[in-house]
Amino acid sequence: MNKKRGLSVELITKKMQMLERKCEAVNQITFDEDFNVPDVKPDIGRMIQKKGEIQIEDIQISQGKAFLSGALMVSLLYVSDSEERKIYSLRGNLPLGETMNLEGLENGDKVQLKWDIEDLSVQLIHSRKINIKALVTFTAYVEEVRQLELPIGVEDGEISQKKQDCSVMCTAVHKKDIMRVKEDIDLSSNKPDIYELLWNTVEIRGLDIRAETDKIGVKGELFLFALYRGNDDTNSLQWLEHSVPFYQEMECPGCAADMTPNVEITMPQSDLKVKQDDDGEERILGVDAVLELEMKLYEEEELSLLTDVYTPVRDCRAVRENYKLESLLVKNFSKCKVNDRVKVENSQGKILQICHSDGTVKVDSTQIVENGILVEGIVQVRILYIIGDDEMPFYSMETMIPFSHVIEAESITENCVYHLRADLEQLSTTMIDSDEIEVKIVMNLNAVVFRQTDTGIIQRIEEQELDREKLRSMPGIVGYQVQPGDSLWDIAKKFYTTIDTIVQLNGLESERVKPYDTLILMKKVER
Repeated sequence: MNKKRGLSVELITKKMQMLERKCEAVNQITFDEDFNVPDVKPDIGRMIQKKGEIQIEDIQISQGKAFLSGALMVSLLYVSDSEERKIYSLRGNLPLGETMNLEGLENGDKVQLKWDIEDLSVQLIHSRKINIKALVTFTAYVEEVRQLELPIGVEDGEISQKKQDCSVMCTAVHKKDIMRVKEDIDLSSNKPDIYELLWNTVEIRGLDIRAETDKIGVKGELFLFALYRGNDDTNSLQWLEHSVPFYQEMECPGCAADMTPNVEITMPQSDLKVKQDDDGEERILGVDAVLELEMKLYEEEELSLLTDVYTPVRDCRAVRENYKLESLLVKNFSKCKVNDRVKVENSQGKILQICHSDGTVKVDSTQIVENGILVEGIVQVRILYIIGDDEMPFYSMETMIPFSHVIEAESITENCVYHLRADLEQLSTTMIDSDEIEVKIVMNLNAVVFRQTDTGIIQRIEEQELDREKLRSMPGIVGYQVQPGDSLWDIAKKFYTTIDTIVQLNGLESERVKPYDTLILMKKVER
């Protein structure tokens, strides 16, 4: 408990931490550049698959501005334009330098950054040159913890206090941390040694995050795919899929099991390397993924908030500042299932086998509806498959699967705020026939909803002398009919009396009154 002095009245307050967004900016960057195939790589005959990722090297902060430097990394899997028609991969860097205007940004602030590659296309100009186009959205923001002092009483025993029981969410923990997931994967005995790693993808799936005592438990799996050239007589193309389940506990002092976690996890870096086994043969794939966690944990506290004061012998005026207090409405860990069938537009041949599929959940819009949150978006799915071409059977397709799902949140209104986390739990692709594929998707759509209430928080109490003329002009005794919404406290304040006086004078058994009851009121004798 803390004490906060007004002019002559000392407030008893309780300190609480609230997380506020200080500033935010959203920029869209367009890339449109030509890229030459390095001399060490053969000519491009046909492109199979592409992917892109953003790497941020540095964020320089000045007054009101943040300068981002880094690169858009684009990877391409292609078939060479030669008689051998072998598969190769190449990687290109498109430099990035962008200034984001953040009003109120100061030196020392920590800028949080998110990005989304909304569109990426790679076009073949000729066998030695490609054109790369991309649209990337960057969101930069700064959040800071504000100390809020909530009044819960006054020191002066003569002052009558009006209080309201309420639940208030405060920010108990706000921190960033990094965890690593590492594992070595042995090739099965029927696979040849690895001669060259051509292509790989690493995804996070099935995240489950729990708050525990002084720690956060993070459970999920890394789902990885690798395409490589075998070290055998034919340099055959081989591939493997592997799931790496993980569970780690991150130190988080101050965390408790009954807190509400809002944890965002991104994978800014993943690496897949070829290693030698005990016999010196390259038969091990080592995965090393860096996961970045932004942890916010909320704690709900029950308190009796001081909302008004008065005394019939002095004029006390409460000076307020409006603030939005939050309370937990609902936590809903929802799942969305989507099934669809897609046609393969390929004139080269019929599908023989699906090698791999990966996907990304993109939320396009969210909207509060009756008793829920409507979430709409797409899942971008890439499918690598084999057709009946013995010389070069690998082809790829990309498709977008739309989804619409309502996360149940009973009693939600426009005055509520919510935090949404969308991630992929399962993705499977199955051949229906030689030119149609069934896609089955399970997504996690987790929402934490807070109810916001505009509240005038008492900052101080100013005292003045009573208006004696006004007090003398009031009748000493009066009959009053209780109005809807009245309480004895409100009536006592209005007529310069006390609750005890009203109860005794009217022979009431409790402090509860009903609308249209008639009361006899007597003002307190002035000093």
